[in-house]
Amino acid sequence: MDHFSYEHGALRCEGVAVADVAATVGTPCYVYSAGTLAEHHRRTRDAFAALDPLICYSVKSCGNLGVLRTLTALGSGMDVVSGGELFRARAAGCPPERIVYAGVGKRDDEIAAALDAGIHLLNVESEQEFENIARIARGRGATCRCALRINPDVDPRTHRFTTTGTKETKFGVDIERARAFFRAHGRDPHARLVGLHLHIGSPVTSTDPYVQAVTKALALREELLRDGFEVSVLDVGGGFAADYETGRSPAASDYARAIVPLLEPAVRAGLRIVLEPGRSIAANAGILLTRVQYVKTSGDRTFAICDAGMNALLRPSHYDAFHFIWPAAPGPGFAPHERTREPGMPGLVTVDVVGPLCETGDYLALDRRLPPPARGDLLAVFTAGAYGMSMASRYNSSPLPAEVLVSGEAFTVVRRRETYEDLVAHER
Repeated sequence: MDHFSYEHGALRCEGVAVADVAATVGTPCYVYSAGTLAEHHRRTRDAFAALDPLICYSVKSCGNLGVLRTLTALGSGMDVVSGGELFRARAAGCPPERIVYAGVGKRDDEIAAALDAGIHLLNVESEQEFENIARIARGRGATCRCALRINPDVDPRTHRFTTTGTKETKFGVDIERARAFFRAHGRDPHARLVGLHLHIGSPVTSTDPYVQAVTKALALREELLRDGFEVSVLDVGGGFAADYETGRSPAASDYARAIVPLLEPAVRAGLRIVLEPGRSIAANAGILLTRVQYVKTSGDRTFAICDAGMNALLRPSHYDAFHFIWPAAPGPGFAPHERTREPGMPGLVTVDVVGPLCETGDYLALDRRLPPPARGDLLAVFTAGAYGMSMASRYNSSPLPAEVLVSGEAFTVVRRRETYEDLVAHER
């Protein structure tokens, strides 16, 4: 599923040894594979080809301009959730007609920027937000297209922090309110309500929640059409899973096999479909490289203390998320055959892979079976391309990592490592 592999005892990204990247740009460092981004985008496009969807990559998963430019060149649109992400998408050259904008708390200036750009769709999350969009559009003499985000009350069976499709969350409006929403606002001349939007959570490792959500959305659409409203767009959202462990997540074709038959009749009748994949495209397209600074024992525990922690990759401490971690040059007998919690090879030791920050919760992995670590070892944290750098922080005044994009035999620094001067530049 990606272009990271061990060859002759060393980890390579496409045709580049990751040790060479680390030697050139230092650690911590994110390394992205352009080939993997392209492959995952192609698989999604091909799987859903019968629907001819507008595929809008979720910028929040990894918003580096190098990544966005790579996907834009492949014909991808962009799903944005802030003014900053809209700015990134436009800076990467994404045409406005391929941009959709979600998010529960859009500020007036962000709405104005979206109107001025002429984006494809504003996904609306509440009655007050719609009224505000309509007011701003009217004041600017503009017209925009909107989709109402509905909350289908479907449990995606994922982490509670990333569950977005149940009634207990802050997102969207429930289906009962959606009918009244269209009656009140469905014929506004400036904010044209033309569609419905779904996003039930992430990562969703089963197709069943999508079947439930899409079925409910189509039933609502039929009611609205009978009432004379235009519902020409259905944004199905994203949330497709990625392989944090080898072979554990559905493929794009698996999701499509469940979703496409539900939507094909409506598409043949003129319905436009939007998809918002992020994690499934970017996660396995990136790794985080970190260097072991010290190895320490305390009681019966062994710690590999690294130069990257929750400041560089928040997911393990925030979501209790699993990321496969392995040395970039593991030594004879330690080349991994798959990425799993239990590598099942002799000679491994139990290690806590931790960061340098002044927090007990600063870790990348606990009780992990690894080859015996040593000071100076280069470790690769896999499936880190999504919600890695995009959630990174400067906690403890830690400069943000560098980012590198590999294409074939060459790599490019697509974000330079921050300096100490960068840390205080806005405070001078």
